[in-house]
Amino acid sequence: MSLTRRHAAASLGSLPLALAAPGAATAATARRRTTVHLAGDSTAATKQPTAAPETGWGMALPFFLADDRFTVANHAVNGRSSKSFYDEGRLAPILAALRPGDLLLVQFGHNDEKIEDPARGTDPQTTYPQYLRLYLDGARERGAHPVLLTSVERRKFDAAGTAQPTHGAYPDAVRRLARAERVPLLDIQASSIALWQRLGPEVTQDYFNWLEPGESPNYPAGLQDNTHFQPHGAIEVARLVARELAARRVLRPRDLRRLDAAIPDSWITW
Repeated sequence: MSLTRRHAAASLGSLPLALAAPGAATAATARRRTTVHLAGDSTAATKQPTAAPETGWGMALPFFLADDRFTVANHAVNGRSSKSFYDEGRLAPILAALRPGDLLLVQFGHNDEKIEDPARGTDPQTTYPQYLRLYLDGARERGAHPVLLTSVERRKFDAAGTAQPTHGAYPDAVRRLARAERVPLLDIQASSIALWQRLGPEVTQDYFNWLEPGESPNYPAGLQDNTHFQPHGAIEVARLVARELAARRVLRPRDLRRLDAAIPDSWITW
């Protein structure tokens, strides 16, 4: 869970004394928490300090969930597809940790699109949904609730300043699978491209990992990354995810918080 110490302390301070005190009450409160597991790629993953300010949206998701009800377990890993994540054995420990009532959010696609790489590439009509079904079936077998996400959109604009889709047939494959399997769909591709369109080409540079030379010691030559986020972008994508969780009735209003609040970038740590 990517909460900072400051955020965690504030959260504990807001609890009633009976719950914040050590002992049976605290243990009972912890047992009532639902774990939100996240399987995905670098757009969601927790980053190391050497990558800062690159930030995965999974690092910001806890800010929008009631922390007396939920814990976030971010299993997303840089560079993985639905196939390579599974083939490397990364799904197995998630399934082992799932408890009845937990959530499993599944967002792959960026690296599934790399069809030139046999370790990662999948076909949107065949192998992509086949691999995604392994996540859905595994969660349901354990009494947990799988949730499919379309891939967050990259930053790409045409000469007229219109945000362009970049994921080809993969988002539609997720949408079809969600309908066929009757699982909730968070259409983050649609909501994120709409957000980038509202913000426009210049403002979105501050959301993605665009850096001037010398701006960050980790990227002394600067960077123009249209896939990964700076803290502000990760926070806003996590906000989209939280809103979709509410809109699809995966979570109730009391399960969420801060949906319209400003979250300081400084609350993100690596």
